[in-house]
Amino acid sequence: MTALLRAVSHGSVSRVVGTEVEVRGLRLAVGDAVDVEARGGVRVGEVVAVDDHAARALLLGDTTGIARGDRVRPRPGPLTSPVGEALLGRIVDALGRPLDGKGPIAAPQRSVDAATPHALARQRVTEPLDTGVKLIDTLCTVGRGQRMGLFAGSGVGKSTLLAMMVRGTAASRSVIALVGERGREVREFVEDVLGPEGLARSVVVVATSDEPALLRLRAAFLATRVAEEFADGGHDVLLTVDSLTRLATAQREIGLAAGEPPTSKGYPPSVFALLPRLLERSGPREHGTITAFYTVLVEGGDNDEPVADAARSILDGHLVLDRALTTAGRFPAIDPLASLSRLATTVTSSEQQAAAVTLRRALAAADRVRDLVEVGAYVAGSDRAADAALAMMGDLVDFLTQPAHEVVAAEHAWMRIAELAARLRAAEEMAA
Repeated sequence: MTALLRAVSHGSVSRVVGTEVEVRGLRLAVGDAVDVEARGGVRVGEVVAVDDHAARALLLGDTTGIARGDRVRPRPGPLTSPVGEALLGRIVDALGRPLDGKGPIAAPQRSVDAATPHALARQRVTEPLDTGVKLIDTLCTVGRGQRMGLFAGSGVGKSTLLAMMVRGTAASRSVIALVGERGREVREFVEDVLGPEGLARSVVVVATSDEPALLRLRAAFLATRVAEEFADGGHDVLLTVDSLTRLATAQREIGLAAGEPPTSKGYPPSVFALLPRLLERSGPREHGTITAFYTVLVEGGDNDEPVADAARSILDGHLVLDRALTTAGRFPAIDPLASLSRLATTVTSSEQQAAAVTLRRALAAADRVRDLVEVGAYVAGSDRAADAALAMMGDLVDFLTQPAHEVVAAEHAWMRIAELAARLRAAEEMAA
């Protein structure tokens, strides 16, 4: 009977629900690709679940025109996409097809799935990676091969901050995944935010919000696969994925369609299995490194919602963007007191660490008495650290602020923070 099933060259559609197609008559496994021969042309799908009667496949397009009994043929191998140097400066969709009108891409074809590097085969993270953003390079220093989360609500400047890092990074290659992005904003991001200079050494993978869940999911995996190809060639790569929350939403749609039970906030278990499978593929590798930034959209400022909490437990640090800072006109709106780089002490010198701690302590002291200052109840002399911080607040805010088009070299940022730290110490000693 098994041999007979293997000999069958095609099956048929038995049911269509949403973007899911039920296939009978074929021996299929999860992850297999199939072609559905329907009215209007062939549709490509991927098997996401099997049971004792049929296989369920999600399409990489819509189901309009597909009827019961339409022929289904298995593809000889998994779906592949181009990777390699030929992608630099190009904008592609989740299947690797060009979107920029610059013609076909002559590059090796690879599956987006790849093995996670063995834990003991990875390099150690020992050197910082300059991002061109002075607050990150000093107070939340990122190492080459580190993975960071960017936690923020909507409209606080996540995409603009990612573009700043792409333009100012010391990494030789950048890969940008726009997952579930608004279609209107893609061109604006590429032309106005990223710019020609940023695009020239980048690969942009796009899956807009109206595309099927499989394509949105695949965009992040394709971007990771492209970054792996660069890193295995010895490059330091900056990978940015915007956003991890939309990726989790896409997987939720796939999991629910496959029959998984919803758990926390409607997310099925496969979402929390997917996150480490994707995130662990970035980081230091045997020859190169992938330094990754993943944005996480937090609803109502809830940094403990399921996706944010799961991402924080896997990643090597987090940057928190505060809407109140955006409202006050401060950009980037990173809250230095709520942000953390777990590898900062590994990739910075003791002098740099001391300067960063001094600045953090001053910001914390000013924050501690902020309410009293606002109502006029604070008495000067009550807190030496707060007095020094309040006296220098203009200079501190100036250091934390940076125009979106400006790139600041890390050495200049460290010189500035050392100067501020020395002034803060001197002011505290004079008040003693």
